[in-house]
Amino acid sequence: MRYARQEDLQKLALMMQGSAEGICLADIAREFAVSRRTAERMRDAVRNAYPQVEEIPGDHGRKYWRFPPGTLGRMIEPTLDELTAGHRAAAIARREGDEATAETLERLLAKVQAMFRADRRRTIAADLEAQLTADGVAFRPGPREKIAPEILSALREAILAGVMISADHRARGTGKLSRNTRIGPIAMLFGQGRQYLLGWSEYQDDLRLFALAGFERISLESDTYSRPESFDLQEWLSESFGIWREEPQDVEWRFLPDVAEEAAGYVFHPKQCLERLEDGSLMVRFRAGGRQEMEWYLARWGDRVEVLSPV
Repeated sequence: MRYARQEDLQKLALMMQGSAEGICLADIAREFAVSRRTAERMRDAVRNAYPQVEEIPGDHGRKYWRFPPGTLGRMIEPTLDELTAGHRAAAIARREGDEATAETLERLLAKVQAMFRADRRRTIAADLEAQLTADGVAFRPGPREKIAPEILSALREAILAGVMISADHRARGTGKLSRNTRIGPIAMLFGQGRQYLLGWSEYQDDLRLFALAGFERISLESDTYSRPESFDLQEWLSESFGIWREEPQDVEWRFLPDVAEEAAGYVFHPKQCLERLEDGSLMVRFRAGGRQEMEWYLARWGDRVEVLSPV
């Protein structure tokens, strides 16, 4: 039996074009969640359509397939949906205060569109404007902090280089300025109007969050910093509701029946458990810290949510 799903075959061809080492049957089976036999049919369908496919022998008798560079030509031009996603990402980055990432994305998108034929550029430009206007992501209101681009650039450089920084940082709560604070930067956390750097504090010998808006000076040091091997950023973030760190505690919220359906459409926490009760209300349970941010968030639900825990 032949494999004839055109979208999958086109995606597979692009994977073969984009891989220097080539794609094996196990890669195909994993990427498309299919059996080995279906993976073989997909490979055969691409080879029948494109005889330029190269077969490369690998270790232990395994075989790989790829296209020579440039084989697919204009087939690899991005679609309107892909370009729209890129512009949406740039708009979100700018809205969250990450100007450097927004500008980098916009330069990349401009280079991509410059490679189109003139008639394709005109069509794409008109369609993109309509898509982005309909999406409205760039126009959504909301407060955000202003962060100097040179601060973001320096932090990004330090994270990529894996080096310590020396910084003058003003604490958000007290306004106290700490000079020459040595930090091992790990990641910048954007979103919800406030932006933070997660880093190891040499003074406190522990991981801490530093408000990005509090940095007044940053210089890169010569000594390196490596995050602990066992550290997992997503697992670390899941211990908090939002950003602020506290000792995790059991959380139980009961949303009243008239808003239960709406609440069920939200992911309040990556490890949440939802339960619909007999009266139609919705129980949400998870374990995390960040009580003040929970209170700020729950305020928007007014009296339609009951906090059972923590008291």
